[in-house]
Amino acid sequence: MTNRLKAFGLAIVASTALSLAAPASAQLQVWEDYTPQKEVTELTTVKVDEGQLDTYLAGLKDTWVKANEISKELGQVSSYGIYVVPYGDNEVNLILRITYPNMAALEADKAQYDKLMAAWGKENSDKANKTVIELYNKIRKIKGTYMLREIKMND
Repeated sequence: MTNRLKAFGLAIVASTALSLAAPASAQLQVWEDYTPQKEVTELTTVKVDEGQLDTYLAGLKDTWVKANEISKELGQVSSYGIYVVPYGDNEVNLILRITYPNMAALEADKAQYDKLMAAWGKENSDKANKTVIELYNKIRKIKGTYMLREIKMND
């Protein structure tokens, strides 16, 4: 019986050692095993007050969506989207996504800013700022902003 217990104990030690060694042998190498993508995505999580989602969406259509459409036309933004969170812990109920061609698109660039402002216009900019102050700040809370870079696994 003692030999069986020793054998069983050795088997447990051996399997534990193998399971701990497996992660070390499974180390992936960037560019060889996976490739970070150039595009980066900004996610903003929002908690919109109960019953105010349509009001907020209407405001976004006139401000955030229009500004992103112009940015997309100028090549400053690859894509954007608005996502409703249908279930979860109710901490957020809306997510705003903007995908940029690369991190350089987020750098301070006066020429790019001037292009956007020329296309967007002072009147739209003033109206959007007023909407944020008078409406958005009363019916929603920004819960977080996250920057993501996709990783693609290589074959």
